[in-house]
Amino acid sequence: MKIVVALSHVPDTATKIKIAQDRKTIDPAGVSYVINPYDEFAVEEALRTKEKFGGEVVIITYGNDSAKESIRKALAMGADKGILIKGDLNVDSLTVAEALASEILQLNPDIIFCGKQSVDYDSSAVGQMLAELLNIPSISTVVKLEIENGKVRAEREVEGGVEIVESSLPIVITAQKGLNEPRYASLKGIMAAKSKPIEEKNFETSMNRLIVNELKLPESKRKSKIVGTDASAVAELVRLLREEAKVI
Repeated sequence: MKIVVALSHVPDTATKIKIAQDRKTIDPAGVSYVINPYDEFAVEEALRTKEKFGGEVVIITYGNDSAKESIRKALAMGADKGILIKGDLNVDSLTVAEALASEILQLNPDIIFCGKQSVDYDSSAVGQMLAELLNIPSISTVVKLEIENGKVRAEREVEGGVEIVESSLPIVITAQKGLNEPRYASLKGIMAAKSKPIEEKNFETSMNRLIVNELKLPESKRKSKIVGTDASAVAELVRLLREEAKVI
């Protein structure tokens, strides 16, 4: 079975983000990058699928040379090879999906796994766009997956419950937390990853639909003030709301 994982290389959520001088990008100095956490579930499910049916797991990502670090980590977990598509980083989700689709079409996979969203832009759109560009079905936010005789049966999270969906291969699956427990790379896997191939491709953006005007950090939390603990504080609270907060 040919299995593809579309992977994102993102800033670690524990990293303190600073905005660059251009006010349109983040300052890369001191920023640690990792595999997108939701993509770890995608990689694990791809490896389990390979272990059950045989075949090959290909990791594909869009970015620059630094993304090789995340590809190597996925290779150390057990994937077979990686593909890095190089292109402009300041692009929209559809451009990323177009870049991925251009390469995946040539691979002709049976199943494509993605994380449900990346933790940098949180658009939760690339997986569904990818399926549309490839003209195949997709099931998003999957928490349980069964594959048998070319058919898939998935449980996905919906508002207030779980929805069960059935479809056929090929398909795009976006992974939600709870789908599995991602494995750690073994020392043997880390050593083996050094010799696994990472193929590099270039993608020329035909039409970027995203323009970043300015980035801003969230405002720091305002300090709270306790004016009292019983009914006698009501008058003072009203005064402060009227004179200081100016909301009444």
